[in-house]
Amino acid sequence: MNFLGHIYLSGSSEEIQVGNFIGDYVKGKDYLKYPEKVKKGIILHRDIDNFTDKHPVFLCSKNHLKHRYNKYSGIIVDIFYDHFLAKDWNYFSRQPLKKISYNLFKKLVRNYTILPSRVRKFLPLFIQNNWLHSYTTIEGIESVLSRMTIRTSLPDETKFAMKKLKNNYYSFREEFYAFFPQIINYVKEKHEIKF
Repeated sequence: MNFLGHIYLSGSSEEIQVGNFIGDYVKGKDYLKYPEKVKKGIILHRDIDNFTDKHPVFLCSKNHLKHRYNKYSGIIVDIFYDHFLAKDWNYFSRQPLKKISYNLFKKLVRNYTILPSRVRKFLPLFIQNNWLHSYTTIEGIESVLSRMTIRTSLPDETKFAMKKLKNNYYSFREEFYAFFPQIINYVKEKHEIKF
């Protein structure tokens, strides 16, 4: 899962959401420096990634992209899955996605002092471009991938990724719907997250 999936799977706790949001940017035992519930969010993030990376449905989705993205194929699938979550948001949540996005931005700004420096650097663009809401459209996904190839080591294969998404749209969607209820149950049971 990418940002939207991680936020959704955090439940309603501000601290857990912040921890889950920064999870990729807190390495090793550095999580111990954070307040208790933020730590819980970081650990939740790691468990979500671990569950996802080993899941047979997720591995199937990665296979669509592997020959061009290799080890990065999971990142692309994470973003594709966030697209389906955003597109069908009303199915998963009673609160509109715009409200969830706005509230997350406020929470991140409120907790700015504890954010890792890498998160602080991209946060203004994340808010300005409203990444979470941009996941609702194919064009938004393309824009997110294009920006990621500039600021990360992600290979510049955006055209290939978008062609794969368009040509296999319903396969990816079916895989998302096979996978997502299972990860919801996992975080409910293991981490007692309430939705």
